[in-house]
Amino acid sequence: MAIQTAGQKTAKITKIRVENQATFLLPKDTEDHITKILDFLPMEQLRGIEKVRLVDFINDPRLKNLDTPIKGDLPGLYHPRAGNQGAWLEMSMGALLQPTEGFTKKWMAKSSFKGNLAGLIFSLIGQHYHLTLRHSVKKQSLEPQIRQYAEKNLRAWSEKNATNSFRAKLFKPLRPTIERWAKWLNKKAAQSQKK
Repeated sequence: MAIQTAGQKTAKITKIRVENQATFLLPKDTEDHITKILDFLPMEQLRGIEKVRLVDFINDPRLKNLDTPIKGDLPGLYHPRAGNQGAWLEMSMGALLQPTEGFTKKWMAKSSFKGNLAGLIFSLIGQHYHLTLRHSVKKQSLEPQIRQYAEKNLRAWSEKNATNSFRAKLFKPLRPTIERWAKWLNKKAAQSQKK
């Protein structure tokens, strides 16, 4: 029997629902994979999210009135709490799997599907976390904070999943060199954009 403090209810753990409204065939165990990604994050950061909805493509009326056009399909959209309805995430499987493209693009999208799905979920959860639970973040610095949150969680998630894989053991000694190259290339790209 759990000890209950006077006047406080015991915390109930609620699972986030995954609604699959996509009409085309998704890769095997997609919903289980989403659940594992959500279980990786601390429960405090998921508080307030009711569901994850998988759709073919995102058609939101708010997107039609934007000043800047969006290139390609929008992969995900965070819907904040509105009235009695809690916050929820909408993810476009068409943007992640690219079913209307040629064979090569479809194959590449399917082979990187799990990583892209994890990155998208971490990005959307980061939006929820920084918009609702972190009140000290200013609106101007919101995007870098969300990007940093998503990158940190994606790196930790991929390291956890690849601990015993052959590829991780093969590339682990090369990782510092590759990171130095990436840093150097980013520096060169930033310099070329300034000119």
